[in-house]
Amino acid sequence: MTFTIAIDGPAAAGKGTLAKKLAAHYGFAYLDTGSLYRAVGVAVQVQGLDPSNETAAIAAARALDATKIDEKAIRTAEAGEAASVVAVMQPVRDAILQFQRDFAKNPPNGSKGAVLDGRDIGTVVCPEAPAKLFVTASPEIRAHRRWLELKGSGSAISEAQVLEETKERDRRDTERATSPLRPAPDAHLLDTSNLSIEAAFGEAVAIIDKSMR
Repeated sequence: MTFTIAIDGPAAAGKGTLAKKLAAHYGFAYLDTGSLYRAVGVAVQVQGLDPSNETAAIAAARALDATKIDEKAIRTAEAGEAASVVAVMQPVRDAILQFQRDFAKNPPNGSKGAVLDGRDIGTVVCPEAPAKLFVTASPEIRAHRRWLELKGSGSAISEAQVLEETKERDRRDTERATSPLRPAPDAHLLDTSNLSIEAAFGEAVAIIDKSMR
């Protein structure tokens, strides 16, 4: 049996950074499930098509190879928007769901556990996970973090525009009919608005250690 840590939350809440630190701390395998949807969106765009093209998105999802994902290409603002669009498509979600579950049940390299972060890990992908966190922060804080990240990579996008896009992504993610973003009933809420990553990490470890016991 492997131990699964499910981490959900909206964009730029800090769940990815936290998940990576937790995976390293416990020696578990890590999967950024959002990168899978970003990769699908980018694959569609590379073909010169709109991410809303469901036929193209489904084909990209079914052909997805996690080992060939271009990390730089999927971290742009456009890739994030494309991911949010394709993620509402049930056939795309179906194509990716089994991959995520297999990863959790059989982590690579013989790992004793897995940390998965995304939007529906605790509610849909791994509802049986013994440790669940819902990591969040205010839209303003999350937009500021994302703006600094984009600015650092050379983007000229304004912070006001990032905030607008953040709120729109939140709306789509929470209102979609398929696997909406919401905390699992047994998830622990972790608001990082006023926490450093180290403080958030400390709180997360305390929660997970209790679940392990």
